Amino acid sequence: MSDYHVNIFYSQEDQGYIADIPDLESCSAFGETPESALREALIAKKLWIESAKIQGKPIPSPMYRPAIYQVA
Repeated sequence: MSDYHVNIFYSQEDQGYIADIPDLESCSAFGETPESALREALIAKKLWIESAKIQGKPIPSPMYRPAIYQVA
């Protein structure tokens, strides 16, 4: 089973970590640590998918792969 890729990076501007899910438009979260950002992003992912279902919007399949993992 494939799941959505999560990017986690430190934001100097926000003084904390941002976790985003590229396949789900505008789905991101903040945390003071990478672990807390990931926890919050997983909650955001669940709510994003639930909201899309309620609104009858399509839910994209997990497709994003960072360049480091792409096979030529």
